[in-house]
Amino acid sequence: MGSVFSPYYARARRRGAADPENFCALNVALYGGAGHRWAMTERGKRWVARNETSFAIGPSAMHWDGDALVIDIDEITVPVPRRVRGRVRLTPSAICAHEVALDPAGLHHWRPVAPFSSIVAEFERPGLSWSGTGYHDMNWGSVPLEESFESWVWSRAAKPSGASIIYDTVLRDGSAAAFALDIGADGTVREDAVPPRAEMPQTFWRMARHTRSGVPFEAVSLLEDSPFYARTLLRMRTGDGGADAFHESLSLARFRNPIVQCMLPFRMPRRG
Repeated sequence: MGSVFSPYYARARRRGAADPENFCALNVALYGGAGHRWAMTERGKRWVARNETSFAIGPSAMHWDGDALVIDIDEITVPVPRRVRGRVRLTPSAICAHEVALDPAGLHHWRPVAPFSSIVAEFERPGLSWSGTGYHDMNWGSVPLEESFESWVWSRAAKPSGASIIYDTVLRDGSAAAFALDIGADGTVREDAVPPRAEMPQTFWRMARHTRSGVPFEAVSLLEDSPFYARTLLRMRTGDGGADAFHESLSLARFRNPIVQCMLPFRMPRRG
């Protein structure tokens, strides 16, 4: 995957045209009682190989085997160097072809490729394994995100038979837009009314957060807290017993800040 938030890619673009394949990384984040582990080592083009069904970045790789997306992980965490090695297998209940333009000019798009999937994760280091519900989507665009957006909020709630997804964006000109989708296990997409805005507490880095929810919810855990990005696990109290939701808040205005750009290499080393 291209390094959307790569400080090295941003620096290269300021000097002129830059090849995105020279700035690729696999981001691995593990959360649990044994502590959090984060790996996101960017690698240059000589470490990257891809075709229609596979994508290798250094020692890690992913491939489509006809039924599932198989991700083989072999990375080193930062800031404390520890190896993360294992395999994740994501099997979609259906492939969703729905695409959404995230801005009026059509410069950025999003697709919920496998919004409702089964997942099996088996790690050698650290020694752990689990299975449950997985999710896979993709974004792509013709210009960098920070050129078009000031901020966005995204959330995905797992339901017994599908997923509920909400996007809430603010463009650099100040205009805002939001949409809500209900996607079934068979890949069918239904547009929902956008729920009302609900404020959330600021993070340690004073990131403003909000979500869109028509039901009561609880912020269970702040999984990632950085100067421009926050990831939170929410518990939605619905009529059928509740649902877990992953939520992210992204400030592209903060990401553009030169001070933030100088901080990023501490979480994202590079092997050219």
